[in-house]
Amino acid sequence: MRFMILVKATAASEAGEMPEPSLMAVMGAYHEELAKAGVLLDATGLQPSSKGWRIRYSGGSRTVVDGPFTESKELIAGYTLIQVRSREEAMEWARRFPAPFGEQADGEIEVRQLFELDDFEPGPEVDRFRDLEASRR
Repeated sequence: MRFMILVKATAASEAGEMPEPSLMAVMGAYHEELAKAGVLLDATGLQPSSKGWRIRYSGGSRTVVDGPFTESKELIAGYTLIQVRSREEAMEWARRFPAPFGEQADGEIEVRQLFELDDFEPGPEVDRFRDLEASRR
């Protein structure tokens, strides 16, 4: 089972403020624990939305909207992707996640389970994704 731990953005992360070295050390130690346990798949921080864009789909057309995006509560500042045996194990790791902007700062993480190909009805469309996944290994 794969889970994504999403770090919600704040005004500071959207302003491009870099984490303090002490926070980087705590995050590094946590991610080293994940790696030693064999559950870490990927993790990184994201640049502020001012350096990104969105593509809106409507009526068969696409519109590019450049950042920044104003509602920082809906933005993601980073993520950690883990693969574990159960929802409970994911919860254990998530509860140990360091306060994303330091112990004294407000912050929030959200944890979401990823779909696996076995979650979908069998068919040629799913087989196509299985073939793609196999070719990447």
